[in-house]
Amino acid sequence: MTHAASAHVDTFARDHLPPREAWPELLFDRPELQYPPRVNCAVALLDEAVARGWGDRTAILSPDGVRWTYAQLTARSNQYARVLVEDLGVVPGNRVLLRGPNSPEMAACWFAVVKAGAIAVATMPLLRARDLVPIIGKARVTHALCDARLLAELETARASCPTLSTVLAFGEGAVAPDTIGQRARTKPQSFDNVDTAADDTALIAFTSGTTGKPKGTMHFHRDVLAICDCWPRSMLLAAADDVFVGSPPLAFTFGLGGLLLFPLRVGACALLLEKASPEALLDAIARFKPTVLFTAPTSYRAMALQLGGRDVSSLRKCVSAGEALPAPTRKLWKDATGIEIIDGIGATEMLHIFISHRDDDARPGATGMPVPGYVACVMDDDGRPVPRGTVGRLAVKGPTGCRYLDDPRQSAYVRNGWNYTGDAYLIDEDGWFVYQARTDDMIVSAGYNIAGPEVESALLLHPAVAECACVGAPDDERGMIVKAFVVLKPGHAAGDSLCAELQSFVKCEIAPYKYPRAIEFVDTLPRTETGKLQRFRLRELEGDRARGTGAGR
Repeated sequence: MTHAASAHVDTFARDHLPPREAWPELLFDRPELQYPPRVNCAVALLDEAVARGWGDRTAILSPDGVRWTYAQLTARSNQYARVLVEDLGVVPGNRVLLRGPNSPEMAACWFAVVKAGAIAVATMPLLRARDLVPIIGKARVTHALCDARLLAELETARASCPTLSTVLAFGEGAVAPDTIGQRARTKPQSFDNVDTAADDTALIAFTSGTTGKPKGTMHFHRDVLAICDCWPRSMLLAAADDVFVGSPPLAFTFGLGGLLLFPLRVGACALLLEKASPEALLDAIARFKPTVLFTAPTSYRAMALQLGGRDVSSLRKCVSAGEALPAPTRKLWKDATGIEIIDGIGATEMLHIFISHRDDDARPGATGMPVPGYVACVMDDDGRPVPRGTVGRLAVKGPTGCRYLDDPRQSAYVRNGWNYTGDAYLIDEDGWFVYQARTDDMIVSAGYNIAGPEVESALLLHPAVAECACVGAPDDERGMIVKAFVVLKPGHAAGDSLCAELQSFVKCEIAPYKYPRAIEFVDTLPRTETGKLQRFRLRELEGDRARGTGAGR
């Protein structure tokens, strides 16, 4: 594609992209992917929607009564962008941290940042100060917009983050009388959108590797539009009269796409829920009659079991991603609702789903085929395609791809132009891609990616813990859970009381969803002769136990 001059005054992002030769090969051979050299994805999703005549359509709903049209969301985002530029001094290329639950305010803040030519760095509300510090440091975040209810952890983190100069709250609250909403009331509803290049960075999404060290994935304005114009167009087939709802946070690229970008691209409506437990989702479906649902397999299973007499007849499309969809969960949901779940695999590095199927051609146990715009294959360890039916490493190319922020792990993810996602797959005789397992130490639990070593680091801070190792253990409800094997220091007794104490301790140190749901006290951990921890032996042990071939738990 044609290269245009960057609009970024702050050149940090472009200066810290991987070398061009380390990028994956990018594919733009479809007509819908021919973007102009200059494009701002927020303008394409909001201003152009209003110009198209969608201004009076409902863009965003929330259970507390907020109903914003496309024109109102555009005006609110423009006012917020003015606050960023005129009051806070944000310049194009600055990184702006966003911290809050799924809400209309969070959406308006995201679009304001991107309209201003800055870079959105969204984070989950569950993250603790300890989780936030490396993200802020890695991206050299300069400004932050934070839900007033979540300021405490961010302020704690701020003490260790010299680049973070300004924090402004959003939402109402006595603890934060000065909010972006209050400042915006005096601002005009127009904004001179920054004329960004298509390959200016629009967002940095963070994911943790097996070491627990956060990796920032850098995505351009054209990438945001590409994910809207690939999988939704060919697999989801949503329409302007659809209402989208779901559970993934907007800080996850799965949630950002499925619950905000995709509906707005087609003139549809996003119903944003701050709390989206299975029960809350069922209540929202019965009350607001959404038609498209995004959530994780564990949530589908729980909802099917809790359905009772709730009315979910409005649903016509149900999407699962974030972890492998078990065939029994697919059947359970279809038996309960009559709806076939659309399964897909995506990655933060790829921004969204790249292998999937439609709801009319699903196959239990298989993910699907490459989304139009993407190509995929299964490779051996030497980068050669393996025969069909053989398990190997999934490799993908498309209009999006991995560009880590200043990270040596780029060379492990991108090889010979291919993105290696860290998933083990096989291709069956009909060309369908069938998921096998993760190829690294990441634990995927209820749709959350959790790095075992990060949990180990938190456990080791407890005075009773001498050594520990965390692996994923199979679980019927969550797919996997974090299980910790703990060696205690002398003078400490194993038991249920200490187990509960360690779990509570971890919840206070890192994001609560990462805590070990199972703890086994052991005398020693498996190690090599050189002292390297052999986590794979513990994973094998848990797998044997789940299959009933090993010792009982």
